[in-house]
Amino acid sequence: MIVLALDTCLTACSAAVVADGAVRAARSEPMARGHQERLAVLVREILAEAGVAPAALDRVGVTIGPGSFTGLRVGLAFAKGLGAALGRPVIGVGVLEALAFEIKRPAAAVIDARRDQVYLQTFAWTISTPVAASPDAARAAIAALGEGVTLVGPGAGLFNDLPAAHIAPRDAADPVAVARIAASRPPAPLKPLYLRAPDARLPSP
Repeated sequence: MIVLALDTCLTACSAAVVADGAVRAARSEPMARGHQERLAVLVREILAEAGVAPAALDRVGVTIGPGSFTGLRVGLAFAKGLGAALGRPVIGVGVLEALAFEIKRPAAAVIDARRDQVYLQTFAWTISTPVAASPDAARAAIAALGEGVTLVGPGAGLFNDLPAAHIAPRDAADPVAVARIAASRPPAPLKPLYLRAPDARLPSP
């Protein structure tokens, strides 16, 4: 199976091609803005580097959030358009899940959501549902995982004072992780993962 994976949810524009588990090409370019202008060019470059024609793809994997509303929509729109043009399934992958991919459990993936909130998902014997939580609520959830917990993601440093916590800072998901998760997941309706309303507001009439 050949998978093209995309991530534009956080502060990077990333893409990878993974064929039957082997990485053919992967790149992650740090950027807070400009995903829309860069993504199509990056995908063309990655496919060329991998030596894979678009028609040879079996599926497209894309992160669905949580993260930047603008960046998230850029990735989803591009993935949907490419999937429709090729007649291939598009598989959504939570960015918190991708951040924690292959991290030893117990683990917690954390993104600083601003406005006194974090996006959090925990991974132990069971996997929690992603949530937007206050720092205090997140701290309690992480502490409940016990000693030896690994914190991963751009918000991990907010909780580095927890005893016996290990920090694995990652500013963005690895597109190879996105590809491998997408390869193992059955197709399902593609929906963005919004954990709170957008910051932007329409002007009052």
